[in-house]
Amino acid sequence: MTPSTALGRPVPDFTLPGGRLTDGEFVRSEYALSAQRGRPLVLAFYPGDNTPVCTKQLCSYSSGFEAFEKLGADVWGISPQDVDSHEAFARTHGLRMPLLADTDRAVARMFGIAVPGLGLRRSVFLIDGDGTLNWKHVALLGATYQSLDKLTERLAAL
Repeated sequence: MTPSTALGRPVPDFTLPGGRLTDGEFVRSEYALSAQRGRPLVLAFYPGDNTPVCTKQLCSYSSGFEAFEKLGADVWGISPQDVDSHEAFARTHGLRMPLLADTDRAVARMFGIAVPGLGLRRSVFLIDGDGTLNWKHVALLGATYQSLDKLTERLAAL
């Protein structure tokens, strides 16, 4: 399937189930891209909950959450695991961003990062407030991730 996202073009709407750890409670909800209009959004696709690199990546983004907030941006973590797995992951590591479940990898396919038999490529997409894909990074091997500093630099340039 050809990805339906391209730099400089509007990102098609999608809705995924997920949840966010707030004051010790994991609040489940549906997350729709269209509801984010007016605010920049960082989509951080990661292969799996509680894996070494994914844990390091999401803990980094969570500990720097105020830097994203200062730029008026939200961050969503997206992986193929279900919401129950995301809840355990968020609780174990105190993750503050919403974690969304793309269990059938439909959104990963839309972004062109689904890998048959393996899941998805570690990737980050920056969507500006009007819903346009502004920047992306798709990892070849997935052993590294984009730093908080790199992402906030790119967000500040929006």
